[in-house]
Amino acid sequence: MTAKTTALTALAPAVWGTTYLVTTQLLPAGHPMFAGLMRALPAGLLALAITRQFPRGIWWWRALVLGALNIGAFFPLLFLAAERLPGGVAATLGATQPIIVAFLAVAVLGERLSAWRLAWGLVGVAGVGLVVLGPAAALDATGIAAGLAGAAAMGLGVTLTKRWGRPEKIKPMAYAGWQLTAGGLVLLAPTAVTEGLPGHVDAAAVGGYLWLGLVGGLLAYTIWFSGLRKLPVTATALLGLLSPLVAATAGALVLGQTLSTTQLTGFALALAALLAGQLTPQSRRRAAAKGQVTAQSRRRAAAKGQVTAQSRRRAAAKGQVTAQSRRRAAAKGQLTLQPHQPSESPESPESPEWSTRRPASARR
Repeated sequence: MTAKTTALTALAPAVWGTTYLVTTQLLPAGHPMFAGLMRALPAGLLALAITRQFPRGIWWWRALVLGALNIGAFFPLLFLAAERLPGGVAATLGATQPIIVAFLAVAVLGERLSAWRLAWGLVGVAGVGLVVLGPAAALDATGIAAGLAGAAAMGLGVTLTKRWGRPEKIKPMAYAGWQLTAGGLVLLAPTAVTEGLPGHVDAAAVGGYLWLGLVGGLLAYTIWFSGLRKLPVTATALLGLLSPLVAATAGALVLGQTLSTTQLTGFALALAALLAGQLTPQSRRRAAAKGQVTAQSRRRAAAKGQVTAQSRRRAAAKGQVTAQSRRRAAAKGQLTLQPHQPSESPESPESPEWSTRRPASARR
């Protein structure tokens, strides 16, 4: 069941890995914020229209916070990092998200720091770096800050999503719709101020926006948030390594780009980190199994105690029934042994004064 859920959840970052190719090949240039807006807001409104489930109570502000972190803040910071840095550097900074989540899980969720997944997170960053970094990679302080802030924003959003869970009876699509709508509303004003509408949108661009909104937005986030509810948060964050790997693979297949030996090595390292991060070390499994056995033993002991108590109550009840039976038998015996009292009526046949023989005076 866990392997199936993991494989299904991995589809979300794999789909997000196509964003770079769709944006560069199909969408109007110079409008990345508008692309992020079109990826979030229409998909969120569509989800609300389909499910007709809306936040209630504290979920109004929770949905706003999660939408702002996972989408509204993440997209602008991602685009700013991509603008100030080469794409490979930005992707490498984004790959640090599992490391950030590993520490946030301790602070926000109260979990123990997983040295296993932390180590594989570092291996994943190194692998992604080998895949996407090139000799032209340059460093810019603002771009680096934006890239790390974007990874931290989505990392915190993922961790809070795990902490707060999903309200009962709320469909995964509705839950994703809340966050997409909130994130789209956060993006609305910055997009209008900084970019505005593209001057020309052709059929290819329409197809690109539909892909980003329906598949990369509505479907991917529905799958992502549904899987995050069932899987460990750090292990789920490691699945995000698929995005830069899929982006590199798509570039090689569609654009004819070649992967060097170094890139292939990095590819193998990142995949190994992704897969190993889904596993639990044997010592942790033993501890968890021991905890489960202990819990089962406690439940069995409690059940045995209940059975013993029930047996005692039954024995006591049986003893009470036996005592009642004895009292009844004794009372019955007393009735049987009680001497017969003759009737005082002179007309009674049992009266000692009555005789079937007539008196002597009567016989004369």
